[in-house]
Amino acid sequence: MSFSDPNYVRIFDTTLRDGEQSPGATMTSAEKREVAITLARLGVDIIEAGFPAASPDDWAAVHRIAETVGNASGHEFTPSGMPPVICGLARARKNDIQCAADAVKPAKRPRIHLFLATSPIHMEHKLRMTPTEVKARAVEMVTFARSLCEDIEFSPEDAGRSDPDFLVDVLSAVVAAGATTLNIPDTVGYVMPSEYSHLIARLKKDVARADNVTFSTHCHDDLGCATANSLAGVLAG
Repeated sequence: MSFSDPNYVRIFDTTLRDGEQSPGATMTSAEKREVAITLARLGVDIIEAGFPAASPDDWAAVHRIAETVGNASGHEFTPSGMPPVICGLARARKNDIQCAADAVKPAKRPRIHLFLATSPIHMEHKLRMTPTEVKARAVEMVTFARSLCEDIEFSPEDAGRSDPDFLVDVLSAVVAAGATTLNIPDTVGYVMPSEYSHLIARLKKDVARADNVTFSTHCHDDLGCATANSLAGVLAG
């Protein structure tokens, strides 16, 4: 199977980024590299190696993984013989995006993953931005990221509590700006499987040029529904 097969379900692993936020899960750079090697050997397609702008240590760990695991030759680490995509997370800020681009650049298949909140509560109280400003920022930052890297993932943070019409508008705009993957996060573990399935189906149907991008699920487990929601999203398209 390959990325070009529309029926192939890609595995995106964020153990080294979101997973490390769990209490007691902090890792050294050497430990992160060992985890990345293990993930590659398991056949994981995309490894989110960290949040490079978070600290110099995180940047160095992502860069080292990009240099090594992201350049594995033959079957050194991976069953397919193809190195995994190495991804770095970034806020929708130029400094973050540049930092992530520099960290993942050594990889054969680098990716920048940027996020920006789209729910009313996050836009008002965290970002202190209007929906119009959020959309403009998303387009500007995706355009900037695409100038540095060909593989760009965009996440509308707290999508589960966002207005679906606004999501369609923002996601259509970032696809036009160059996003290649649209990740739909249930950031606070808020939705039920039927709701998440309906949301993914709606976005697949209504986002402009949806057939040109990959849709991705990112579900939190606050209500114990992360696995069910993820599978519901996959089954919805």
